[in-house]
Amino acid sequence: MKKNKKIIVFSIVFLVIAFTAKYVYDMNINHNFETISEGKVFKSGVIPPDEIGDYVKKYHIKSIIDLRFPGTQNLKDNPEIPAELSAEKNAVAQLKGVNYYNNGSDQVPKQENLNAFFKIMDNPENYPVLIHCYHGVGRAEIYSALYRIEYEGWDTEKARTSTRFLTKWSSFDEGTPKGDFLMHYTPRSKK
Repeated sequence: MKKNKKIIVFSIVFLVIAFTAKYVYDMNINHNFETISEGKVFKSGVIPPDEIGDYVKKYHIKSIIDLRFPGTQNLKDNPEIPAELSAEKNAVAQLKGVNYYNNGSDQVPKQENLNAFFKIMDNPENYPVLIHCYHGVGRAEIYSALYRIEYEGWDTEKARTSTRFLTKWSSFDEGTPKGDFLMHYTPRSKK
């Protein structure tokens, strides 16, 4: 009996350490980088300017859509400092053949942001595309869901629930601004 308890405790401790390590790796080393559509669309949080070239080269990225802009509502969680945005833009400008688009967006996109996003994504010459915000888990996720709806034909519920491992109790849950936006989103083809 004691042996079984030790195994259970060890297993729980191991799982906690493994999940913590993955979170730290994803958040701080891999910048929440994720493939949305193989070879076409990727999403991430901020990648330091001196590392952008490595991601561009590895994934053949031709366009970067930066969803940050100075003056977001919560500077503690999204400290979007103009100098940092300029540093990224300047770093991308040094990369031959890579487009940089700033489409500063709130957590729930406004129509002008959607129009700018679709204009970029409608152009096949812009692919592969990297979509990013500060952390890579809010705006980058909602725009990735919109990509899946508009360009891959996903239904809104599948796109919404694919934003997180656990959608329940997240910012994409029913009754939240982002969750409700995606649940009630109407694809352009159905307007």
